[in-house]
Amino acid sequence: MQAAGTDRPATIHDIAAICGVAASTVSRALSTPDRVNIRTRARIEAAAAELNYTPNSQAKALSSGRTGAVGVLVPDITNPFYFDLIRGTQLQLKAAGYTQLLVDTEESDEVEASTMEQLRKSADGIIVAASRLSDEALLAAAARIPMVTINRDVAGIPAVVIDTPSATSQALDHLISLGHTRIAYMAGPLTSQSSTLRWIALAAAAEDRGVEVRRLGPFAPKTQSGAAAADAAVHSGVTACIAFNDLIAIGMLQRLRERGIRVPEDMSVVGCDDIFGADFCNPPLTTMASPIEQAGRVAVSMLLAQLNPLAGGGSRSRSLMPTHLTVRGSTGAAPGTR
Repeated sequence: MQAAGTDRPATIHDIAAICGVAASTVSRALSTPDRVNIRTRARIEAAAAELNYTPNSQAKALSSGRTGAVGVLVPDITNPFYFDLIRGTQLQLKAAGYTQLLVDTEESDEVEASTMEQLRKSADGIIVAASRLSDEALLAAAARIPMVTINRDVAGIPAVVIDTPSATSQALDHLISLGHTRIAYMAGPLTSQSSTLRWIALAAAAEDRGVEVRRLGPFAPKTQSGAAAADAAVHSGVTACIAFNDLIAIGMLQRLRERGIRVPEDMSVVGCDDIFGADFCNPPLTTMASPIEQAGRVAVSMLLAQLNPLAGGGSRSRSLMPTHLTVRGSTGAAPGTR
């Protein structure tokens, strides 16, 4: 229903005219009801219901300082890894009455930084996945707007961390059990903290186990990068590879097939993320799997605890999500050990 005699939505001025009160009283009754006499408030609420009044979100933001929106930043929206993450944040935010503002930062620290600055005016807080910013830049941004990071661990900023470094060690043990002693890590972007932490864990585990692991790359986290990664792996003389993500690994499978190199008979390949389609590859991809949707939900819960500290829910500063290796057909016995 619209305001009587008009074709426009009802406003607080229409409600004020019906109730014989000031528009400011209507605003207080609807936004901070405890500040208005109970009888006056009842009349205003009844009039608002009769006119099917819907609060203007911009006006509400101006009066309350809240927008009811949360920004979710991902570096590449076409990467299937983020599909479940986005679903998790969306569902959790919707349940809490918030709108999700999704932004693709294009693997660019500049786009990420400018987006954060813009969201200060249009969002109550932000969730940043796999940030490409420096620690100092992230801390500066977190001082201006409530923030939770995913897969980026910076002291002073609440974070959800997917424990892929431990799964990387699982992948190494799996390859060693198959007889591989010359293994490569196909690194992700230089600005990726996840890639760096996986390499550190992998190098330490390799030294402890007495096998050779070399770092190749960096490679962009896209399928197209798999061709260069595969060529680099073949040239290096390794018999097995652990890729930064499934997209690189899938691209490697394609390129190795083009070169007539059999997987896993001649080369074993391990991915990371267990994205949709990883089990449809030829051969199906051995990869590291995580509860990605749950990571998105946990990040929202941590952000809401910042936005509404009086509502309870705890104030965790860090949540570690478990990861495990899923073995499929892209890994096999090292050449010469069958």
